[in-house]
Amino acid sequence: MSEVELILAGGHLLTMDAGNSVVVDGAVAVGGGGRILSVGTRGDLTCQHPEARLKHLPDTVLMPGLVNAHCHSGFLRGTAEHLPVWDWLTLHINPMHRMLQSHEAKAASMLCYAESVLGGTTTVVDMWRYMEGSAEAAQAIGNRLVAVPYVGEHPDYDYFDTLNMNERLIEDWHRKADGRINVWVGLEHLFYADEAGQRRAIELAKKHDTGFHTHCSEARIEIAEFNRRYGRKPMTVLDDLGFFETPRTMIAHAVWLDESEVELIAGRPVSVAHNPVSNMKLASGIAPISDMLAAGVPVGIGTDGEKENNNFDMFEEMKVTSLLGKLKDRDAAAMDSWDVLRMATIGGARAIGLDQEIGSIEPGKRADIIAVRTNTPRMTPLFDSGPWFNLQHNLVHAVRGSDVALTMIDGKVVVEDGDLKTADLREIIDEIHAVAPPLFERRAA
Repeated sequence: MSEVELILAGGHLLTMDAGNSVVVDGAVAVGGGGRILSVGTRGDLTCQHPEARLKHLPDTVLMPGLVNAHCHSGFLRGTAEHLPVWDWLTLHINPMHRMLQSHEAKAASMLCYAESVLGGTTTVVDMWRYMEGSAEAAQAIGNRLVAVPYVGEHPDYDYFDTLNMNERLIEDWHRKADGRINVWVGLEHLFYADEAGQRRAIELAKKHDTGFHTHCSEARIEIAEFNRRYGRKPMTVLDDLGFFETPRTMIAHAVWLDESEVELIAGRPVSVAHNPVSNMKLASGIAPISDMLAAGVPVGIGTDGEKENNNFDMFEEMKVTSLLGKLKDRDAAAMDSWDVLRMATIGGARAIGLDQEIGSIEPGKRADIIAVRTNTPRMTPLFDSGPWFNLQHNLVHAVRGSDVALTMIDGKVVVEDGDLKTADLREIIDEIHAVAPPLFERRAA
């Protein structure tokens, strides 16, 4: 085991271990390989490792980096508004994919990954096009990436990536950048592949022992269309076709699953990415997340894309997850703050099969750690013991991504004092201002 190189200490340490342990004046010992070596109080760890460099952030809570379980890079923010999902796809999104060029796709990923790490998200599951550029962006920014190409294997959807492109990305980038980049097999939607494409997607995930990710049951209209095409419910169709025989399948949205479908996926290697802000904005519906969690389905939280959410703030997404769950059940106790925090950290890690590596601050795991300021109005008052203990409630219902003071990934600081350290944010923004107008003009034409 490597020697301790750094002791990162905060006013509080939220481990997200099995007991949701909180350590006052807590600290983490990080080794040279970017792994967590031990967890304890600042006093104990500095005594045990007097040679290690100490980084003390007293007015912060240290916690695991957040896992964004489903998003799309892009720069259509604020330009595709006030439409239901299918009109929105037809009028704005599919024409954009048809016109998108590889250098624009990379610029979008640079922007979105920068926004993510600035807001405390250390792992991003991104479904996008030309993802060699996305992998290069993640390598530069320093975030952990699960790259899932937007694939269309159907004559009507020939303006998406292909499974051939997907396989090349797996061969070139899977488990690269010191293991920070993983590549899955993607499919925009089951309807975007013909029978041969569906079979090959399954075979590809099995061949490379990687995950499979797609959108499904996002809008109510899909249920009728599945019934018309297959005479069965969406999850039953995916199961019958063999998608649940892949090493791991993650369904984005899953808004319209009924009780039998939840029971079905609970018995398969299937997880769900919950996107509450997107589901609200596109008027898609409210997913039965409480039922899924009760059944044992791994559920992570995703922001979806910048165009259907307008930001990548996972703290905001946690708040909406809690509030929307309460509204759906008409139960103020539903979607407890601890449950939501777990969905955004260790639960999200479990949903993507990385819970042995990330998602909690425990010895042996990767040092993906963020520091959230506690000396702010949003975190005041803060009670760390007794009957009014409120750390978890403040983090879910009050904090914003802008409250993140430090983001560490694999033991490397990528954000400090709210500044991106791995790339020039001004250059990233300027590049988007240069490439966006031509894309909009081509899309309009």
